[in-house]
Amino acid sequence: MSRIALVAIGGNSLITDKNNPGIPHQWDAVRETCRHLANMVEAGWQLIISHGNGPQVGYILRRNEIASDNVHTTPLDLIVADTQGSIGYMLQQALRNELFSRGIRIPVASIVTQVLVDQDDPAFDNPTKPIGGFMEEAEARLFEASGWQVVEDAGRGWRRVVASPKPKRIIENDIIERLLETGCIVIAAGGGGIPVVHNQKGELRQLVGVQAVIDKDWVSSLMAAGLKADLLLISTGVAQVALNFNTPQQKDLSDITANELKGYLDEGHFAPGSMKPKIEAILAFLENNPKGEALVTNPVSIADALAHKTGTWIKSG
Repeated sequence: MSRIALVAIGGNSLITDKNNPGIPHQWDAVRETCRHLANMVEAGWQLIISHGNGPQVGYILRRNEIASDNVHTTPLDLIVADTQGSIGYMLQQALRNELFSRGIRIPVASIVTQVLVDQDDPAFDNPTKPIGGFMEEAEARLFEASGWQVVEDAGRGWRRVVASPKPKRIIENDIIERLLETGCIVIAAGGGGIPVVHNQKGELRQLVGVQAVIDKDWVSSLMAAGLKADLLLISTGVAQVALNFNTPQQKDLSDITANELKGYLDEGHFAPGSMKPKIEAILAFLENNPKGEALVTNPVSIADALAHKTGTWIKSG
């Protein structure tokens, strides 16, 4: 049987140059990423793909604000749905084209995915999820004065933050499983999934969207554990997880156990809104699926990382 890998692609890794975030450059990054994903398919992996949307959501919100005098604004749950469609479309088309160019006829399907969250999650009162592009502090403070909430993001600049509740259940999980059983490559839970809660109406528990962005790594962990994936691969902007990141004392990590990684997490080595949620998601995945493995690397290093030449590998123990 094929080994199952859930590959979580960071929204920032699809924007390789923060000074050129436009769609043509995003297409270049998507096509490059899909070449590496196609290599995994050729090597025998069955893929589930999730993706981030932090920068893209921020850009859409900014467009809303700029155009608010002329057109209606869009709520955050619909913006997440928009990015599921647009980024999912890009990944679906680019991966299908790359596979077909290699003579591989495997269908690729994107699923608009809702994810249940707790409407009483404390995250709604404490926004922490960075979205949009990076800014200098002076610019961020100007936006803060207009009502934004902003934070410094892991030494890379300042960004806007929104609520990021923890995912509880993937609503379309049964559909994802059925597509995998037919041999499809599935793109699901894009941008962390569209956050929804139960709205009690009479005897029906109906779903309703809420204003938040779920962390895609937490959703990927939940989905990978539920599907008993052999590998959770988090594709991000760096080749390896590091201690003392972006300092003269930086130390890259190669092979590490979950217990060792948790120790570094407890020591405060990983920045909130950046590497910290990835580490927390990996630890949750390995706790719920001890036979699985996790890997963190950037898109261009996927092949070398799978060959244990780079990347950070994490196992239970």
